[in-house]
Amino acid sequence: MPIIVDIDVMLARRKMPVGVLAERIGITPANLAVLKNGRAKAIRFTTLIALCEVLECQPGDLLRWEPDRVHEPAAVATS
Repeated sequence: MPIIVDIDVMLARRKMPVGVLAERIGITPANLAVLKNGRAKAIRFTTLIALCEVLECQPGDLLRWEPDRVHEPAAVATS
């Protein structure tokens, strides 16, 4: 997936355990694990705001875009 989640980086910088972050932003540790491991399909803005408030950071500190490394060329139809 081209969206990389860097919550672990911010947790390390803040020296904050995952369980503490989950409690402070109001989600379960399991749901936070899904998000921080890049398995989430979406994130609510309210959750992103809470993450930024608690970690004292910007959304760009938590999420970044990297293009897929392998791109298959589109098939061209020939007749």
